[in-house]
Amino acid sequence: MGIRAIVVDTAGTTTDLNFIQETLFPYSAKVMAEFLTEQQHNPLVDYCMSDVRDIALEPDADVARVAEILVQWIAEDRKVTPLKTLQGLIWKQGYGKGEFKGHIYPDFIEAIKRYRAQGLRVYSFSSGSVDAQKLLFGHSDGGDLTELFNGHFDTRTGNKLDKQAYCNIVNTISLTPRQILFVSDLVDELKAAEAAGMITCQMVRDSAIRTGKYRIIQNFDELAFD
Repeated sequence: MGIRAIVVDTAGTTTDLNFIQETLFPYSAKVMAEFLTEQQHNPLVDYCMSDVRDIALEPDADVARVAEILVQWIAEDRKVTPLKTLQGLIWKQGYGKGEFKGHIYPDFIEAIKRYRAQGLRVYSFSSGSVDAQKLLFGHSDGGDLTELFNGHFDTRTGNKLDKQAYCNIVNTISLTPRQILFVSDLVDELKAAEAAGMITCQMVRDSAIRTGKYRIIQNFDELAFD
C-alpha cells in the first residue's frame, strides 16, 4: 500500500524551537495588550477574548486583564485555541511589518519539494493555529512554501497528545492510517499517532531530546521514498 501522505510537526521538526520560543512568543507577549486594545471590536478578537474569560473563569475581566491572562499563558506555553488564534493574528502583523521571517530548516525546504514531486501529500500539525502555520511557511527564510502543502491542522483537530486528534486527521484526508507517516520530535505525540494506526518517525535534531522505540532521523534528507 505504501506511504501516500506525510504529516509533520512544526516546532523541533520543520522549525527550530528557538525561533518559536525566542522570537514568536516574546513578540506576541510584547504587543498583546496594545493589539487587544486596538482590535477589541474585531469580531474574531472579541470572540477570542470571551473564550479567554470563560476558560479563566473571569467573566468580568476587562481588556487589560485579558491581556495579562494571555501573557501568562504564553509564559506557560498553554495550548489553548483562543491564545493560538490571537497569536496567529499578531504574528501576521509582525510578518507583514517585516519584523521577522519564519525559520524553516533547509533540509525540509528541499524535502517537501521532493515529496510533492513524488506525488506524496504533505500536511502540518501544530499547536499553533492554521493561520500561524500558513504565516510561518508563507514568510519563511526559504520563500513561500504554502503551495507545497495539502493542508494544515491545529488544536481544533484535537490535542496533539490524544489519539483522537490523529483519528480525526485520518478521517479528514481520507486515507488509511498505514498510508500516513507522522514525523515529530516528541515521543508522546508519536505515541498518540501510533495509537491511531499511523506510521511514525522521530525527528531528533537535538541530542538532549527524549527518544523512544521509533525510527529516528536527524533531518529530512534521511527520510527518502522511492
